[in-house]
Amino acid sequence: MKTDYNTVRNAYLKFLEDRGHAIVPSSPIVPLNDPTTLFTGSGMQPMVPYLLGETHAKGTRIADSQKCFRAEYIEEVGDNRHTTYFESLGNWSLGDYFKKEQITWMFEFLVKEMKLDPNKLYITVFDGDPALNVPRDDEAVKLWQDLFAEVGVTNGFQQIGSEEDGYQKGMEDGVRIFSYDAKKNWWSRAGVPANMPVGEPGGPDTEMFYDFGTEHDQKWGEHCHPNCDCGRFMEIGNNVFMAYKRTEDGVKPLEKPNVDFGGGLERIVAAVNDDGDVFNSGSLKAIIDGIEEHTDAKYTDEKHTFGFRVVADHIRGAIMMIADNVLPSNTDQGYFVRRLIRRSVRYADTIGMQPN
Repeated sequence: MKTDYNTVRNAYLKFLEDRGHAIVPSSPIVPLNDPTTLFTGSGMQPMVPYLLGETHAKGTRIADSQKCFRAEYIEEVGDNRHTTYFESLGNWSLGDYFKKEQITWMFEFLVKEMKLDPNKLYITVFDGDPALNVPRDDEAVKLWQDLFAEVGVTNGFQQIGSEEDGYQKGMEDGVRIFSYDAKKNWWSRAGVPANMPVGEPGGPDTEMFYDFGTEHDQKWGEHCHPNCDCGRFMEIGNNVFMAYKRTEDGVKPLEKPNVDFGGGLERIVAAVNDDGDVFNSGSLKAIIDGIEEHTDAKYTDEKHTFGFRVVADHIRGAIMMIADNVLPSNTDQGYFVRRLIRRSVRYADTIGMQPN
């Protein structure tokens, strides 16, 4: 029997509650006090004031499951993992614990609580940036190596020299921990440090990927590796060590470093079920089953799979925004609800769904 969203969500929140975290409700999809963005696109977004030093009423250890919407994913929906709406499981240390506790807990949650095969876990870390005066995250490397060793998994570390000569060698050598530059392993809402506005927090991260073992598609590059987009590897969690903020003079250390974890609920469920398609579980699967009832098309028919995914994702995204009082319109957030509905209708036509 497949694991569902509720099982993983509840297990995660209980796991963090047992480790001293206050469980808080999700914030709305439309940010309450952030006019700089239309949607809550990540679990950390409602936490920014506290990551920058404000005191949270619930203390220094917080966890939740946050409703998120990313409009920039609209055109990416159709593969095995991207969705516009998703739940982000999150936990935060606001000047409390740091790398050792966070990395250890996330390994324990995935391997011991969720029973993921550690042989299918791969890790990425920040390779450092001399221009930022931020070193490679060797501390994270050592912590991951020790955890893998505890469960008897051969592991290694590969500093990537280039896509051509590094990735494939690391995979062939059984490497579990790969380093990447700021484009892959630095996290802020604005992306790389150069794009961060003054006052924005950010920092190096270490990400967890699950290997579904599917055949590599060379249209994404000659060699496969954890950050490849071919679908074999799926990022299921991102531990951000929020230790810096952008200033007029570059990035500077925060007075109190924080931890920001975000893990896609749908993706973790996919890993627990060892099924590399997030559309095969939970509410997305329920919508796909409903589409099949109203058409002659089958989700497993490759000529229809893309259309099924777009319709399922967009219907769910529109419903979740409408539930947060965002109605279809020609402006602001409502424009995206309208766009989702219109694209749903377009792709419903391609799979033969009848009007109404």
